[in-house]
Amino acid sequence: MAVDAEIELPTIEFRSSDLKRGTEGWNRLCKRVREACETFGCFDVVYKKISTKIREDAFELLKELVEVPVERKQKNTSPLPYHGWVGPCEQVSVLYEGFGVGDASNYDSVKSFAQLMWPNGHPRFTETIHTLTTQMEELNKLIWLMLTDSYGLREDSLKMNYTTLVRMMKYLAPPPGEYERGLFAHTDKPVSTLICEDKISGLEIEVSDGQWIKLTNLSPSSFVFMVGDPLKAWSNGRLKSVNHRVMMSGDKDRYSIAAFVIPNEGTIIKAPKELIDDQHPQLFKEFDFMDFFLYAFSDPAKHIDNGQLLYSYASLSPPVSH
Repeated sequence: MAVDAEIELPTIEFRSSDLKRGTEGWNRLCKRVREACETFGCFDVVYKKISTKIREDAFELLKELVEVPVERKQKNTSPLPYHGWVGPCEQVSVLYEGFGVGDASNYDSVKSFAQLMWPNGHPRFTETIHTLTTQMEELNKLIWLMLTDSYGLREDSLKMNYTTLVRMMKYLAPPPGEYERGLFAHTDKPVSTLICEDKISGLEIEVSDGQWIKLTNLSPSSFVFMVGDPLKAWSNGRLKSVNHRVMMSGDKDRYSIAAFVIPNEGTIIKAPKELIDDQHPQLFKEFDFMDFFLYAFSDPAKHIDNGQLLYSYASLSPPVSH
């Protein structure tokens, strides 16, 4: 499980001059985004439209959030897995703590969360997290549009009603000299993910069996886009759902804010007919997103996987025996 410093994740800058659909710059950008998602399953997107000020404010507020009493943190609950507060534990990591806000581009959802954490509410927290989430949601939509354009598909080929789950996370620095797991290796079960980091590295992705690269030197305007298992199924296996983990070293805590796409109940994941042909036979059956999501978390052992769960759940081919 060595970390390879030779391989670098693609960094793609979204310049405003290239964001007009149909232009040469747009088409080049779409191709780079698709190739990064097919090869790595993720990429570093430099997107200056989201200001560094809103990011800095969000992380400052996250540092306030982790200081609220545990009895308030425990009020952040949800019937859905990983939608509420998860404190340090062996199952996830003793270094990890995370909060969840469902439908976070809805102002009232963030306000309700803030009122649970702070008895008098926290208007600045509500305003900042709602703004950041809304802007991250727009960036996700832009990347989806680039993928559909790059495959020559209609815009509605990847269109679904969904909400954005925001998770705000803290990873404690490990004991001096140690290199410890902050979050187990897994592929994401939501459709796609955008991660906003706060200067301290720790995120690693698997580029081939047992070969990992650490994401370092991300710019202050960087977000990491990740393909989830349902997006891989939608693309008929063309896009890679990337196995990733968090490994901690050094003496500084790490903070991270991630926005996950959670389709509404009843959403069916299926590949567009244009992505199925003789060279690319259909790999996955159509499936209900929420059934898949709940199945993935029904047993703690299931979601600690390297992407094989999607195949065991939805593959049209019988598993290969060894």
